Amino acid sequence: MTRHWKVGELAKLTGLTVRTLRFYDQIGLFSPSGQTESGHRLYAESDLPRLQQIVSLKEMGLSLDEVQAAMTGDRFRPHEIVDLQIERLKERIGRQQQLLEQLRHVSRRMAADAPVNVEDLTAVFQAMKASHEKLVDWRRTIWMSRLDALADWLTEDAAESAAENAAEEDTHFKEDNP
Repeated sequence: MTRHWKVGELAKLTGLTVRTLRFYDQIGLFSPSGQTESGHRLYAESDLPRLQQIVSLKEMGLSLDEVQAAMTGDRFRPHEIVDLQIERLKERIGRQQQLLEQLRHVSRRMAADAPVNVEDLTAVFQAMKASHEKLVDWRRTIWMSRLDALADWLTEDAAESAAENAAEEDTHFKEDNP
C-alpha cells in the first residue's frame, strides 16, 4: 500500500517548511499528486524522488528558476542529479580530510614537544582557507541568485505597476475627453 502525507507531515518528514512546500506547489515545481476529500494537499511516496532532486539541486546552489529548468528539461536524469550531489560531497569530504590530516600532523608534533615549523602551519592555513573559500563561494552563489530573483521580482512588479498606472491614466483621459 502506498503511503501518503499531508503537507505538514511531509514537512516534518523532510525537514522542509510547510511554507516552502506550498510555494513549490504554487510555482509548479513540486505539486502533490492528490488531495484529501476536504481539499488538502496529499503527497504520495512516488512524489518523494522529485522532491529529493529539487532539494539536491538547491543544495548545489541553483536558483529555483534553474532548478525548474533542470527538472522540466532533459538536462538531467534523476540519477545524474544524485551523481552530481555525490561528486560535490566527495569534494567537500576531500577538503575536510586534507584539513584533518594537517591538523593531526601538527597535533602529533605538539604532543611530542617537537617544534611546529612554518611549513606545517602554512599547510594547515591553506587547508582551512580552501575549505572556507569553497563555503564562501557557495554562499555567494546562493545569495547572488536570491538577489537576482528579488531584482527580477521587483522589476516585474514595477513594470506591472507602471502598466496599471498607464492604463488608469488612459481611462481617466478618455473619461475627461470624450
